[in-house]
Amino acid sequence: MKLNEKEFLAYKLFNSSFTGLSIGILFTIYQPLDPSIYSLGGIFLASAMLVIARFYDRLLNIKNFFRISLAVEVIMLLTIIIFMFLKYSLTSALLIYCSYQITFIFGGYLVRAETLVAQDKELLGRIDVNKQIGYLIGLGTSYLFYKTLELKFDIIDPKVQISSLHYLLSLLQSFIIILLVKSFSKK
Repeated sequence: MKLNEKEFLAYKLFNSSFTGLSIGILFTIYQPLDPSIYSLGGIFLASAMLVIARFYDRLLNIKNFFRISLAVEVIMLLTIIIFMFLKYSLTSALLIYCSYQITFIFGGYLVRAETLVAQDKELLGRIDVNKQIGYLIGLGTSYLFYKTLELKFDIIDPKVQISSLHYLLSLLQSFIIILLVKSFSKK
């Protein structure tokens, strides 16, 4: 496999935009969870990351980087769909929390693999710039989205605002998956 730099840079921009756009939703979605769940989740996360790190010698290549990146993005799309169907409930909070924990397991791996796959200091710099710009765009869009709902449509209930945001998030995440697939090609 080969990395298509232009598409990958766009992927990183929009991926980070998603993070900025969605950063505040989890506090509301996770409300039904008992705080002890976070401790259990943290134990699971740290343990699973230890296991993943033990397999870096087999996992750190472009093919696995693509597969794991795609799996993480599909899981993110599934969390959006879960919320859209189950709304605010203990079940949705647990499923979304578990899904996020699964994606976080691979966070360290993806950062390391990205460095190896990019292999160019200039490209790595552009990736990081795109990540930060994307994050800022997402945060700004999030602010404007919530303020538009509040001021133009008189929607002030945070739960209704977050439910509305999920339609935008589903479109964005679908686009992110398309960009990720386009970021890699067979040699």
